Amino acid sequence: MVTVDPDDPYAGLRNETPTERLDRNWVELLQELRVMQTGVQLLAGFLMTLPFQSRFESLDRYQENVYVVVLLLAVSAVVLFITPVGYHRALFQQRSKARLVVAGSRFAKAGLATVGFVVSGGVLLVVDVVGGRVAGWVAGGAVATLMAVCWYGLPRRALRQVRAGRRDAERREDR
Repeated sequence: MVTVDPDDPYAGLRNETPTERLDRNWVELLQELRVMQTGVQLLAGFLMTLPFQSRFESLDRYQENVYVVVLLLAVSAVVLFITPVGYHRALFQQRSKARLVVAGSRFAKAGLATVGFVVSGGVLLVVDVVGGRVAGWVAGGAVATLMAVCWYGLPRRALRQVRAGRRDAERREDR
């Protein structure tokens, strides 16, 4: 039996069954994954070609290590964003859509965090090569901070505001 999420702001507002809601959530998740998958796959592919460029040989050991970490993180992000497809294949027609949606959401969140490390690590590497070690760390840290604020902080703040507004509305209805 699938239960309805009490935090779902659409509960009771849409004329859909819990199964239809799960289907909608799955489709919305797939749309998000499609946006991320393409960019991450292109980034990972680009990173895989860098060692074959002539300038790559001029990197010092530290820069090579940063590159390898960024490459492995990019490949990990590709895996995380594609994993829901494997889940879907394994759970197809098993009446496990709720499990699929929850797992897919978790993999998408992990993939997004991993992409944050890839992008900030890539910026660290490029700025390190162009402007030096300190500049690389400052630039990479600034990008990591920006992504943390935009991808985590602001959405969490909005979620708190939505939930607070819902609680206030419920209190007004109880009077």
